[in-house]
Amino acid sequence: MSALKRLLRTGFEYVEDWFDILFGAKWNPFYQLGALGWFYYWIVIISGIYLYIFFDTGVTQAYASLEYLTHEQWYAGGIMRSLHRYASDALVVMMMVHLLREFAMDRFRSSRWFAWFTGIPMLWFVFAAGISGYWMVWDQLAQYIAISTGELLDALPFFGESIARNFLTDAKLSGRFFTLMVFMHIALPLFLLFIMWIHIQRHSAPRVNPPKELAVGTFSMLLILSFIKPALSQPPANLNIVPSTVDLDWFYLPLYPVLDNVSGITVWIVLVVTTALLMMIPWMPPGKREPVAVVHLDNCNGCSRCAADCPFSAITMKPRSDGSTYEQEAVVEPDNCTSCGICVGACPTATPFRTKSELSPGIELPQNTIKELRELTVSASEKLAGNDRVIVYGCQNSLDPAALADKKVGVVTMPCIAMLPPSFIDFVLSRKLADGVFLTGCRDGDCSFRLGIKWTDARLAGERDPRIRKRVNQDRIGKYWAGLTRRKEFFSELTAFRTRLLEMSARQAEIPADAKENSEKKDA
Repeated sequence: MSALKRLLRTGFEYVEDWFDILFGAKWNPFYQLGALGWFYYWIVIISGIYLYIFFDTGVTQAYASLEYLTHEQWYAGGIMRSLHRYASDALVVMMMVHLLREFAMDRFRSSRWFAWFTGIPMLWFVFAAGISGYWMVWDQLAQYIAISTGELLDALPFFGESIARNFLTDAKLSGRFFTLMVFMHIALPLFLLFIMWIHIQRHSAPRVNPPKELAVGTFSMLLILSFIKPALSQPPANLNIVPSTVDLDWFYLPLYPVLDNVSGITVWIVLVVTTALLMMIPWMPPGKREPVAVVHLDNCNGCSRCAADCPFSAITMKPRSDGSTYEQEAVVEPDNCTSCGICVGACPTATPFRTKSELSPGIELPQNTIKELRELTVSASEKLAGNDRVIVYGCQNSLDPAALADKKVGVVTMPCIAMLPPSFIDFVLSRKLADGVFLTGCRDGDCSFRLGIKWTDARLAGERDPRIRKRVNQDRIGKYWAGLTRRKEFFSELTAFRTRLLEMSARQAEIPADAKENSEKKDA
């Protein structure tokens, strides 16, 4: 399974490279699949409300009311109907690609099982809502769906009378059928919204809205498609004849041709088993559970930065339990913690400059302590020589920079690049352990731990605590968010960075000794 996931991830990243070139990382739809799903959902809801206002639940009136919207009121109702159709199709595509991509990126096991487990049932609600919507049109496609679905439901032992028999003749059908369809078509999306809300509960600051530019662009494409190829009804349903040909919506109805050749009970068994297997994937096999973050109350002042930066709502602030004068303390929820270390990078006491006492910050990972990170940094720097010495800090979910280690480059990795406190960069440069610091990790906009790159950029820019000190020369800091596939570009950026360091060293050598001494005193 690991080989399959890596193959899929590599394929996704190569495709995403092209989208980054076309749209940039901020507008890349692959980085906004969940948010786009929410966006399409709301388009479906708003357009559906408009259609409901004009929909008539009579047997013959249902078809006629939609024909009126499509042809007589094409400028509003027709557009709304098409938007309703195409946004529904887009929602299915987003959900399927999102599901496959999360599997490829291995973001569903261990403590991250919850989002995957709650996401699978959403597929049932989306397809059920879409199929009930096609019934309401009551054209020949709806007739075909109604009979096939009735036969599928009849295969279950829960119904006393045959459901499919209700569609033998027009005389057996009444307006109550369409009233029931309207109820289902409203109730199912509401249940879906509730599950969508549950789905994101373990995410702090979840992305439920795509960037405005991407939303406008996507909506514009749906709107243009609605004008170019409006959604139309097929001929009206007639239960006295069997439709010979119907045009299927393959996004919602790929299963129906199978029903013509396979028994209903077989289809149910396949659906139930497939759903169960999908829901159990996080434990097939279970992911390796790393030790969760640990709070050291002796060094925790209750500042709440770790709680604010945690991407998975794994840290809460509670009243102090150790009698300290500080009001709050950080408490880790083990079931939510992904051991990413972002909380460590947010802790103001996670500083490598401490020498007179044990280096034990307010919060840290037992298997990746700050003391060990400092030791690895010093050890990597001891092997370096020249005027273009670089310490590369990288995350373990990106390309492996360890192969870069030589007399010019030292490498230190960690679970997420946001685990690195900004003070480490200051430590490396002020102690002259290297001439520059280079950061790398997942792709911009697609951090494996959601917010790692965002928080790192904000800390370096002085926009988020803990901010990097002003005395640090930003020209000696480089970064490139490489992911797995941008190895060539990473090498190019690193080489250019080292060239800049050599140029800076040459310029520094030209400065008179007294001026250089005054400059160093000022920086200190």
